[in-house]
Amino acid sequence: MQSDNLEHELERISQGRHHDPFSVLGKHREQDIDLIRVFLPQADNVTIAEGDIRLERIPDTDIFEWRGTPGTVPDRYHLVWSDADQHEHTAHDPYSFPPQLSDFDLHLFSEGKHRHAYRILGGHAHAIDEVTGILFAVWAPNAERVSVVGEFNRWDGRRHPMRVRGGSGVWELFIPDLEAGNLYKYEIRNRESGEILTKIDPYAQAFEVRPHTASIISSPTQYAWNDQEWMDQRSSCDWQHTPMSVYEVHLGSWQRGPEGEFLDYRQLAESLVNYVREMGFTHIELLPITEHPYDPSWGYQATGYFAPTSRYGTADDCRFFIDTCHQNGIGVLLDWVPAHFPKDAHGLARFDGTPLYEHADPRLGEHLDWSTLIYNFGRNEVKNFLLSSAVFWLEDMHFDGLRVDAVASILYLDYSRKEGEWVPNKYGGRENLEALDFLRELNVAVHEEQPGILMIAEESTSWPQVSRPTWTGGLGFDMKWNMGWMNDTLEYMSEDPLYRRYHQGNLTFSMLYAFTENFMLPFSHDEVVHGKQSMVNKMPGDEWQRFANLRALYTYMFCHPGKKLLFMGTEFGQGQEWDSTRVLDWYVLDYPYHQGMQRLVKQLNELYRALPALHYYEFDWRGFEWLDCNDADNSVLSFVRRSDNEFVVVVVNLTPQPHHGYRIGVPESGRYCEVFNSDSEFYAGSNMGNGGGVLIADELPWMNKSCSLSLTLPPLAAILLQPENDV
Repeated sequence: MQSDNLEHELERISQGRHHDPFSVLGKHREQDIDLIRVFLPQADNVTIAEGDIRLERIPDTDIFEWRGTPGTVPDRYHLVWSDADQHEHTAHDPYSFPPQLSDFDLHLFSEGKHRHAYRILGGHAHAIDEVTGILFAVWAPNAERVSVVGEFNRWDGRRHPMRVRGGSGVWELFIPDLEAGNLYKYEIRNRESGEILTKIDPYAQAFEVRPHTASIISSPTQYAWNDQEWMDQRSSCDWQHTPMSVYEVHLGSWQRGPEGEFLDYRQLAESLVNYVREMGFTHIELLPITEHPYDPSWGYQATGYFAPTSRYGTADDCRFFIDTCHQNGIGVLLDWVPAHFPKDAHGLARFDGTPLYEHADPRLGEHLDWSTLIYNFGRNEVKNFLLSSAVFWLEDMHFDGLRVDAVASILYLDYSRKEGEWVPNKYGGRENLEALDFLRELNVAVHEEQPGILMIAEESTSWPQVSRPTWTGGLGFDMKWNMGWMNDTLEYMSEDPLYRRYHQGNLTFSMLYAFTENFMLPFSHDEVVHGKQSMVNKMPGDEWQRFANLRALYTYMFCHPGKKLLFMGTEFGQGQEWDSTRVLDWYVLDYPYHQGMQRLVKQLNELYRALPALHYYEFDWRGFEWLDCNDADNSVLSFVRRSDNEFVVVVVNLTPQPHHGYRIGVPESGRYCEVFNSDSEFYAGSNMGNGGGVLIADELPWMNKSCSLSLTLPPLAAILLQPENDV
């Protein structure tokens, strides 16, 4: 280099402004000599260990160099230096190593097609010519300079600037001799403004416990999975015809330790798994455990899309929890949030000093309701970030599916926006075309990578074909939360029974569209917070009536077509609204009504799993037949659930008035048994029903059936009947 140019280059290195530090630092051949140049601002003196060769300080700089005969110093040499405290350090020179990321990986990433981008981006254990260390890589296309900072370099952004890989916008650096467990971030200088930002690693797989925010270099997992039988079965599971009852859990408030501390993943692997197994649920759904800074967000404002939150332990601890679930026959779903992300300064917002992961236009890039940012789904690298996050949780962490949060907010450009606050698509419509492409690509990719997993959409509108294949024009999800059923049902149940006759349509309307999608019936966390009251306190009447109403509601839910989901605490009739800062009110299980509610849900789970009629055709008209949906005056519903070989008759009385001699048509003649009654004293009911007598179908046509039964309908209750030969 010419002296003037060299001086300029050295100045930029010293200032932490050089976009290509490898052109200045490291080992170079200049004419007939070898040149080694290093930048060590904390060093008093520097030598090369191989030959004890001393480097000379360039005057008025912290840059040291050596010039000598070619071949004197090997390609992989050690630097030895002493700092101002006279501590001696020895390490390989990071700037003596060539680029490591393959052009093919970078091409796939730039195209948005790298399904395992988390294996190349982030900080990973790596070896070059038997030299071990950590390979860092991050996407920051608008940076002038990106550095790795951490305890190992006193958080000095001048020490370890990275190399940019052409036009990919990806920066990489191999830091030899560095070990897992070190804290780190990226220091990024914007090339236009000169703004310096300190950011977490978007692809980090471990973080400090909040309120601290640094990424942690994670070592390759040593966890030995013991769930191969489960994983083999998962890939070929006929989930559409299999019972699925989901227990939705916020880990931080389900239970806590004696001092109010969070239980860790391994403790939960014992207590939570045992409870769920005992209650008969088939799956656990975790509110987001992706790393997040703010407890009251419940995990829905994530910053670490590849890291189980450190609140409850390490990633391997989380693997242990999932493994334990699988060994106990319990699937695990993760609530996953691609709809938005928080504005925290250390996170993705303006990552390289520009709107990178988000849109620049706030009409496209911000959710005002949540004060969060919206992903730019039209950017390949952003799509790749989210796509590979989904694959990570399903493949590396063995989750059995993802509940995708707030899909409606992804689909519509005008979601929760007034006129003039949104930008139409290129056709003038409100559909987010780029997001649609992303969702379809996501669902195709994860099913190809992990056959048998489930993608479940929280979608609250009438968007068509959410749970239909992409090749038919659908979005490719496996299931959709039935928010319409949930809202209509809760609205009906909140009515005084005296007036329910005027609202019968709220219950029957769901069957007009029940099989247009693969539906899941949710009573989720969203229904028991923010002044909405607990499930039991949504019910009208005195205490007995409230619990009776809720028992009837749950029975109706388990008999209605669709997979089931209950939020923690609702299974035993928690009286207070859910509060994420405190544990559930387990003490209420000292009282009979709550004991009865818990027993009811447990038995409903058992019945649901045991009777194919209740689960085999949940997405098919073959599994359902109305007997009478028009008895609004008595607020009674009656219907049949079927499999290929059996059927169950369901009758629901939603008034406190019992009915004696209530006649319903039945599909077959013969003897019938009452196999379930939500009014049983076992569930703290009044114990009215048909359990003690023989039910024989009369040859009396009724409800378009050739025979019928005369029944006693208990108050605010549901009963299930089966032919005696099926019991």
